[in-house]
Amino acid sequence: MSIKNILEVENIDYNKEVIETILKNSNVKIKRIISTGQSSIENFWYNQKENEFVLLLQGEAGIEFEDDNIKLKKGDYCLIPKHKKHRVSYTKSNEITIWLCIFFD
Repeated sequence: MSIKNILEVENIDYNKEVIETILKNSNVKIKRIISTGQSSIENFWYNQKENEFVLLLQGEAGIEFEDDNIKLKKGDYCLIPKHKKHRVSYTKSNEITIWLCIFFD
């Protein structure tokens, strides 16, 4: 059994977002995302077929919905229902933002 630390970040390239799948099976998918100033492409909206639980472990980020905007800071979480259109409006460029995202039906 190997042990990893979800907050440990090695050799980060600040020009690229890192998306790691931690666990995936037929019922759930868990991802760690490391952002360093990235946001969604202009006019791009996620419209996912599964629910998404988002927990911000470190940093700061914004999520834009068609009818609302939220700001997340360390420790904040939210549930994005399936097919709720959303996009990442910003992540802080001067610090590492770590997301834990759990996708499920």
